[in-house]
Order: sequence, then C-alpha cells, then structure tokens
Amino acid sequence: MQETLAQLWTSEFADIPSVAEGLRILLRLLMALVLGAVLGYERESQGQSAGLRTHMLVAMGSALFALLPLHMGVGMADMSRVIQGVMAGVGFLCAGTILKQENAEHLRVKGLTTATGLWLTAAIGMACGLGRGITAIISTLLTVGVMGLIPVLFPHLHESNKKTN
Repeated sequence: MQETLAQLWTSEFADIPSVAEGLRILLRLLMALVLGAVLGYERESQGQSAGLRTHMLVAMGSALFALLPLHMGVGMADMSRVIQGVMAGVGFLCAGTILKQENAEHLRVKGLTTATGLWLTAAIGMACGLGRGITAIISTLLTVGVMGLIPVLFPHLHESNKKTN
C-alpha cells in the first residue's frame, strides 16, 4: 500500500518532491489566505468595494506567483522580475477601484485607500509565498492598525471625508 501511494505521489504530484514540501506549500498559501482575509474583513466591515474575497484572492494569487518560480528553480536574483510583474498587474487591478467624482463645488477622488490596501495585500501575499511569514504577519498587523486606528485617532479627518461624499 505504501509503495502504491509513493508511486501515485511521484506520478501525480511530480512538482512536489515530498509530503513535507507539499505541506510547506499548503501552509504558505493558507497563511496568505488568512492574512488577506484579515485585511479584507476590515475593508468589508467599512463597506468598501474590495472586501473579504478580493483580498483573500489577491493575497493567495501573489503567494502562488512567488511559489511557482521558486519551485521551478528560478533564482532569487530573477525573482525581482516576478515581483515587478505581480506588483504591476495588481496595480492595474487597483486602478479599477479608484473613481474621480466632480461637481460644481469640488473634485473628489475615491478608492485610493482600497487600492493601496489591495496593493499591500499583494505584497503580503508575496511575503507568504517567499516564506517570510513573520514579515507578512507584522505587515498585516501594521496595516490593520493604520486602517482601524487612524479614523479613531483622527475622527475629524474621517468625518470631513464623509461630508464631501
């Protein structure tokens, strides 16, 4: 039975050399999903357009784009191009969340915080994919702090933004 499972593993999962490596991949992707969920929950609880699922998918996608080249043997020097590509692609996605509204009284730009949050979520996902879990966790905590504490510490800024909508 063990021999059959070993043959099945090597034939079906040839890109994963061992169960330990498979668990490492799973852990990195799950960490990206969880950290993306933390950030997405915060945005969704504030009624923003990019919420829980979007942040989870951006984080996991970024982690996967980091994992795949590493498992294909791409060196760390060439990973800079992968990172650049992912961040540019996510930047394009983020641009879709930014809206410019004009009326006779004022010009208002909406969605910048959501866009930068998604962009940062992609960076956190990359950190997870590259095995930099502590860096990803610290970055997530700092991001939640900025998103959650700034409106509490500076309510006058938050209220003035609501009035211009």
